[in-house]
Amino acid sequence: MTKILLSLHVLAAIIAVGPVTVAASMYPAAVRKVPVALPAGAGAGEATGPGDVSTVRLLHRICRVYAGLGIAVPVLGLATAAAMGVLGDAWLIASITLTAAAAGLLIAFVLPRQEELLEELADRRPVEHARTARLAMFTGLFNLLWATVTVLMIVRPGSTTGA
Repeated sequence: MTKILLSLHVLAAIIAVGPVTVAASMYPAAVRKVPVALPAGAGAGEATGPGDVSTVRLLHRICRVYAGLGIAVPVLGLATAAAMGVLGDAWLIASITLTAAAAGLLIAFVLPRQEELLEELADRRPVEHARTARLAMFTGLFNLLWATVTVLMIVRPGSTTGA
């Protein structure tokens, strides 16, 4: 049962967290590429090319949907840890703490800022470069936390389970 839980945990992490990290990383640059003024002859609902608002909207949707699916990662992780008998190990407690911090960062800083920028673009208002830079910083911190959790899951310092 442990191997099945661990396999599901790893698959959930790849399938749910991977798309969020990629889409969130692409988001600030995609926002910067959207022209504020419509090109000549383009209607309000028409695509404007590679810097289209629909690209930004899609990236935000990917982040939202896969963030919701991402709840499976810690749920399966806790089930796996319980089955392995490692719930009190320091590496796992550190991973749980970092996972909670990453989720909090995504919910409190990344997704709301994406939403704000998307609304501005949809209203054809200019977006300050500083705002996309801050979003990129929060996204980078989110990605760094997940990278650290991944390393802890592989290395498991002090673990007696033989990694």
